[in-house]
Amino acid sequence: MALGTVAAIAAIAGTGYSIYSGEKAASAQANAQDNAVKRANANQLKQQQQFNKTNKKRPNTMNALASAQQAAKGGQSGTMLTGQNGAAPAAGQLGKSTLLGG
Repeated sequence: MALGTVAAIAAIAGTGYSIYSGEKAASAQANAQDNAVKRANANQLKQQQQFNKTNKKRPNTMNALASAQQAAKGGQSGTMLTGQNGAAPAAGQLGKSTLLGG
């Protein structure tokens, strides 16, 4: 074998090893980055749960009471559909002269 051939084979082998080690390093870096993202998401979830635990929501009883008192002012006939005065007598006639449609 000639010295040039040995050098060429060594250069090819060196290039191949460089490519292999580069791919291996890139894979390791990608795995490390994925693990870091997973840890960050887990920490964020834990912090959110801790925040929710310490800041529990409580019902606004004063607002509910005020709302119920305001609704009571409408009387028994007051609904969302009819209002405070109840249904209009003419609303059930549908263009007829009597409630029975005669």
